Amino acid sequence: MNKTVFTLCVAIAALGSYSQAGAAEDPPTAKPAPASKSTERPPAKKAGAPVRKPVKANPDLDRSGKARKGEASYYAKKFSGRKMADGTKMNPESNIAASTTLPLGTKAEVVNLENGRKAQVEIRDRGPYIEGRIVDLTPKVARELDITEQGVASVEVRPIEVPQADGSVKSGVATGSSGSGITASGK
Repeated sequence: MNKTVFTLCVAIAALGSYSQAGAAEDPPTAKPAPASKSTERPPAKKAGAPVRKPVKANPDLDRSGKARKGEASYYAKKFSGRKMADGTKMNPESNIAASTTLPLGTKAEVVNLENGRKAQVEIRDRGPYIEGRIVDLTPKVARELDITEQGVASVEVRPIEVPQADGSVKSGVATGSSGSGITASGK
């Protein structure tokens, strides 16, 4: 019996020293699996920053090539260098514009209806998202049209070349006869 008790005590002591030695070491930690891109949260935005919603493909893009009348505004300085809808960076000294209704890649003539000045632009971004406004221009184009002082002006956007859904390009009203004069409200 003494031998059995002795063996049992040795076994308990050995087990106790084993668990104490293991307790002194840090338990192995598993690294968390990297989050998939679909579940990652975007970085927090600054308080008061405007909320930008992603632009979805618009099946109702105007590929008719007809002229539209409405108001034009221009990009603020803070948009310089930001990524546009076509993936390029906004250059304030280029002849680019934003439209919610014309397909990206459309080339158009913008006419200031208050003074008759004209400029050619390429639609490479989406916007403006303010009712009645049909085009956002770069500061360079806004200077050419003389709208920088008032910030907004009545314009007519006359498409020159309009990319079609099948990959072809349709000539717009600026290449031929005068447009139909569709306004921002569609009238």
